[in-house]
Amino acid sequence: MRPIPALSHLASVRLGTLCVSIAVLSAYPAVCFAQAEKPDWCQALPRPEYKSLERVIPDEPWFEVYKVAPGTFAIYEPHQFEETISYLMVGTKQALLFDTGMGIGNLKAVVMRLTSRPVVVLNSHTHNDHVGDNWQFPFVFGMDTAFTRANAKGSRDDAQSEIAKENLCGDLPRGFNAAKYVTRPWKISLFVHDGFKINLGHRTVEIVATPGHTPDAISLIDRENGLLFTGDTYYPAPIWLYRPETDLAAYIASVRKLVTLAPQLKLVLGAHNVPVAQPAVLAQLEAAIEEVVDGKVKPKSVNGNEASYQVGTFSFRMRNPLPAPRGSGAE
Repeated sequence: MRPIPALSHLASVRLGTLCVSIAVLSAYPAVCFAQAEKPDWCQALPRPEYKSLERVIPDEPWFEVYKVAPGTFAIYEPHQFEETISYLMVGTKQALLFDTGMGIGNLKAVVMRLTSRPVVVLNSHTHNDHVGDNWQFPFVFGMDTAFTRANAKGSRDDAQSEIAKENLCGDLPRGFNAAKYVTRPWKISLFVHDGFKINLGHRTVEIVATPGHTPDAISLIDRENGLLFTGDTYYPAPIWLYRPETDLAAYIASVRKLVTLAPQLKLVLGAHNVPVAQPAVLAQLEAAIEEVVDGKVKPKSVNGNEASYQVGTFSFRMRNPLPAPRGSGAE
């Protein structure tokens, strides 16, 4: 980028004011971002694990898209703190979109570049960072829970918190209106349940109910291809188990349920940060959360009613003090 001779010093001293002035002038739209200091979380980007994956659609400015298995694409949002990953699974008759991300970029446009098949949407759960572009698609499956129905109404506050300065690493998409950013409401076309199978055409995926992180949390198994999509039950980053909707006993039971599937798997695909892990990670996750609830691990940090625990490479953000899961479904 060519510098602005008369304003370069001012840019480093009064960045916030200058950004507004430059945006109004529209002469140097990227200068303020070039001068801004990156948040700590994005210093480690790009994540090295992506070097071994096949990237497709490299010209997409908000998303990074990777082919992670035959007919299977990870759609990654690296410019926002959640680093959300949605997955597109393509069969011969239709395609399934597992989560729709933040709703910041135009996910439907990306999906249309990946497949011409009709697309149905299914969410790993209905937190705002996984349902942002549900509204773009005419057919959406939903778990039959009060939590799902409430979240289908959309929200503004959760969406606005996601685009705070410290939660962004890079430019927002051209034309994005931050002031109007909301999680838009969407219509649930069909309520589904544990064990529900979706025939994509020479490919069938099956819902595995894994409540805990939320009441409507699910995983998705593609047995023929050995793929397990775990949503927020597992991903390689701090796992959130402290919100009011979290049920720790149910979470532990769900992790144990996934461990029994490991012998059928080739890959485990989580919903944040990095899309692929080996099946052995599930037993390791079970051992880690068991250490925490058995009191064998002291909190790494405590902040009021929230505590952080670290067990090897696993990290959990949990309620403080820990609720007792024994005797309430965990055993």
